[in-house]
Amino acid sequence: MLDGAMLFVKDLEGMTAFYRDVLGLQPVEETRLDNWVEFRGNGVRFSLHAIPTAIASGIHVDSPPRPREQSSAKLTFTVQDVDGTLKRIEQMGLPLLHRPWGGTDAVDPEGNVFALSAARGKESGGNPHGF
Repeated sequence: MLDGAMLFVKDLEGMTAFYRDVLGLQPVEETRLDNWVEFRGNGVRFSLHAIPTAIASGIHVDSPPRPREQSSAKLTFTVQDVDGTLKRIEQMGLPLLHRPWGGTDAVDPEGNVFALSAARGKESGGNPHGF
């Protein structure tokens, strides 16, 4: 069983703000370090780990970011309002990826592709695919 997931990020503060303010994740202040932010979840830990400065300085992130679709993993986050969250992400100028099977994936500020699903017992905000 999966215990947690972590993303290496160039801009820890910016990415923390995105996952906190847009997806509603709650940072755990007790475990926070200069290069680490962990978020509260429902049984699964999600964390952001800053890429060391010497390496991060050589990484360029386009604006808007180019989706990194060649990654071997894609995370899925539960939100109360899938359509509202997708609209907010799009209004930020971040890409949405409309899939041929009817789903829509989102892209965070550093290009990580992720999916959204409706919180159990909640409507998906009108999305007939539930994500």
